[in-house]
Amino acid sequence: MFSVRNRFTLGMTLVAALGLQSQLLRAAGKDIVIGVAGPHTGANAPFGLQLWKGAEAAVKDINDAGGINGKKLRAVKADDACIPAQAKSVANKLVNTEGVSAVVGHFCSSSTIPAASVYRENNVLMITPASTNPRVTEDAAFKPRDCSGITDAGKKAKCELQNHSVIMRMCGRDDQQGVEAAEFVHKVLKAKKVAIVHDKDTYGQGLADAMKAHLKTLGQQPVIYEGLTRGEKDFNALVTKIKAAQADAVYFGGLHAEAGPLIRQMREQGLKAAFISGDGIVSEEFVSSAGGEKFVSGAYMTFGADPRKLPNGKKVVDSFRKTGYEPEGYTLYSYAAVQAIAAAIKGTGETRDGRKLSKWLFDNGADTVMGKQNWTQKGDLQKSGYVMYVWDTKGKYAEVGNKL
Repeated sequence: MFSVRNRFTLGMTLVAALGLQSQLLRAAGKDIVIGVAGPHTGANAPFGLQLWKGAEAAVKDINDAGGINGKKLRAVKADDACIPAQAKSVANKLVNTEGVSAVVGHFCSSSTIPAASVYRENNVLMITPASTNPRVTEDAAFKPRDCSGITDAGKKAKCELQNHSVIMRMCGRDDQQGVEAAEFVHKVLKAKKVAIVHDKDTYGQGLADAMKAHLKTLGQQPVIYEGLTRGEKDFNALVTKIKAAQADAVYFGGLHAEAGPLIRQMREQGLKAAFISGDGIVSEEFVSSAGGEKFVSGAYMTFGADPRKLPNGKKVVDSFRKTGYEPEGYTLYSYAAVQAIAAAIKGTGETRDGRKLSKWLFDNGADTVMGKQNWTQKGDLQKSGYVMYVWDTKGKYAEVGNKL
């Protein structure tokens, strides 16, 4: 029978073996493996499909152009279903079993945050196309070091390398997005009574809180601030409460699965208040979940400037459309994330050291279908402007026309 010490030693040996297995897989494999993690099942699977379609197309295009440093890319799909515990398990599998060189994902911030801890521990680069909660890159343990006093070149380079996070984004942050929404509601819509609703999730509540905080700086307090539960579909009692408060604008922090029924029930009860949300509804599934185009017509949402209109991505967009797929939402964000990863691997010749890859991206930036992208040491984009969109009677969204 094993003693406690023997069991501990055996456990540590297994952990070391798994880490070694991961390194060997990445070093000796014929392909450079990239994980694509997101909700490939469940209510948010449409967003997972966007991530997969974008990454899959980028991998194919890069391989058709000759690959990277004599090797081909290979994408591995990993389903976290937007469940935090599952996301962490998925991250461990990608690192220790698949031997990934980098990860595109995750989608839900509540899943990205726990998964990111795994990538940090294993020095694996992760670029999320969609997770906007500030906590994703605001790692409490990440404290930049002062390397200025180090005279030894090798030690200084090593010190500076530690100042680059392996957790990065190809999207903006909620503390930017919420601000823009508040400005629009207050200055453009001139709403006097604003109801703020969220889904109690890291992303949704974080977005709602950012909007509420900036609204306060503009001299307004919400008439209602409430959370609903993900997965529920009957929000009539909440709508009745919003009506009683005479709200002329309703801001929702959350995803399309709840936003759709909420706006439908608002309209069915005769509530004509403006409906505003964030990038969690940037999918035509918002129309389906609402029950049709007539319910979403006139709804607003914040999202980055439509990458489908950028000249850098025209060829890629045309290629998608020829296959019958419209690269909406985060499709091109995911494509761009693969491009950034590929550029860093090509530039460094490195497939195992996430910090070297992230430092290269910080130093050089990357040309993508969304234009030239540059990052901070924390992994946030240096520029990530949001614009306002409005849904029309045909169930399509387009920019309102004014950059916020």
